[in-house]
Amino acid sequence: MGHLGFSYVGLVYLLMLFVPNILWSKRLPADYSAAGENQWLRLLERVGQTACTVTVLIFSDYDLTSFSIRSLWFVASFALMLLYELCWLRYFIGGRTQEDFYKSFLGIPLPLATLPVAAFLLLGIYGGVIWLAAAAVVLGIGHIGIHAGHARALREKNDGR
Repeated sequence: MGHLGFSYVGLVYLLMLFVPNILWSKRLPADYSAAGENQWLRLLERVGQTACTVTVLIFSDYDLTSFSIRSLWFVASFALMLLYELCWLRYFIGGRTQEDFYKSFLGIPLPLATLPVAAFLLLGIYGGVIWLAAAAVVLGIGHIGIHAGHARALREKNDGR
């Protein structure tokens, strides 16, 4: 269920999530627009973002303990966050276009949307905090759905050239 208490692991995850997003918001691709996003998906995304942010900080169950088989969930989760950082690095070093933003990475579709959602889901499993796992599912439906819509619109636009 979860033990209340500040999680330094949660803070690290949020920094890994927010810092590149803040940098991105200062350097949006020229052709980026949030217009036309599905309002229901946007609502789910916002609810999931808020719930993930709160639950990852207020439960101490994510903080590291002695290594056990359960720790593999944490290792997998953190590995996904590291891949997420690599995707951002690729984006910022590259042309910073929408194509760069939605390009798959190591066969992972929409990695800037799917990787953090999966990482938070696995972190919730590792910590045994159902609230974080549920929040990650809600976030995933909204966030990945929105990114899939943008990627689809970009493909249609490029196919129509």
